[in-house]
Amino acid sequence: MSKLVARDRLIFALDVPSAEEAERLLDLLQGQVSFVKVGLELYTAAGPDMVKRVVERGMRVFLDLKFLDIEETVRRATARVAAMGVDFLTVHANRKALKAAVQGREGSSLKLLAVTVLTNFDGQDLRDMGIQRTVQDLVAARALLASEVGCDGVVASGEEPEAIRQKVGPRFLIVTPGVRPAGKGVDDHARATTPTQTIAAGADYLVVGRPIRDAADPAAAAAAIVAEMQTAFDARG
Repeated sequence: MSKLVARDRLIFALDVPSAEEAERLLDLLQGQVSFVKVGLELYTAAGPDMVKRVVERGMRVFLDLKFLDIEETVRRATARVAAMGVDFLTVHANRKALKAAVQGREGSSLKLLAVTVLTNFDGQDLRDMGIQRTVQDLVAARALLASEVGCDGVVASGEEPEAIRQKVGPRFLIVTPGVRPAGKGVDDHARATTPTQTIAAGADYLVVGRPIRDAADPAAAAAAIVAEMQTAFDARG
């Protein structure tokens, strides 16, 4: 088995309000980050052109738009994303939406990630929505659904990989946001974990935003996280 390279497994959440700020951060992080997440804020501000700029830098793109709509809309939108050269796309874990996305990416290398339960949700949030299952049970069930319809992985917190692995095995991708280095605040994530905890639990990719974006030295912050991740991947074997 080839050694996992942590720098390839860190996804920097480029959650900023403008293309100019995004470019500034990407310049600062050159050589430290090779994979970035473009989410709703930046995509709303800068659109597909921002994705093109990142791809032209030779970086990978995780487009986090959490598609959920009627099948035709999801299918056609996913096809447009695939044509942009994006690596990962998120779709809410609804059977019809997931199946439509699988159809839309046909013939491309785009990987589809099902959004299981947002990392700012806890059990009370689920009960407020009329869902009487635990977070872990719901995440595992949605991961199994995603696997059955042909998705490549899921987005889930660092508390759920073990439960997911029991349902879908070792090859299914687990991408974990809400990762915070020890001693850092959890912000609005109800189920935050450290890089070491997240990797030990079985996650494949870690999404980190504010601890890098808001650091006095973003490149140094990214380098420290990559170093911790590499140690954790090596320990996991």
